Amino acid sequence: MQTQTPLQIRISWPSGHLTATLDDTATSQALSKALPLSSTARTWGEEVYFDTGVSVSRETDARQVVEPGTVAFWTDGDALALPYGPTPISRGAECRLASPCNILGRLDGDARLLATVRDGDPVRVELVDA
Repeated sequence: MQTQTPLQIRISWPSGHLTATLDDTATSQALSKALPLSSTARTWGEEVYFDTGVSVSRETDARQVVEPGTVAFWTDGDALALPYGPTPISRGAECRLASPCNILGRLDGDARLLATVRDGDPVRVELVDA
């Protein structure tokens, strides 16, 4: 019997990196097949997002308001969305994404490290070897 090991990815940018543990979803499987990938970071309030080149459908449990540190996939933009605080459309301190996103998992460690990502920074996402 084969046990499914959690999927771990590393997200790196010039001033730091974070790892994330992803749930076993159709979207995380599609993303993992595209790794490693390089992209350009965009910032939107206290959210970092970047194009992945992966196109998937919105899942039935997609959410727009998430916890800081959630790894989300923005199907409208084929992008990973990494919120760590309020966005321009948030109400109060919530993390409100641009539209409902597929939930992939959680960042390991302090999501506020994403505050060091600058708009236009190169970003690399790769699988962490188990």
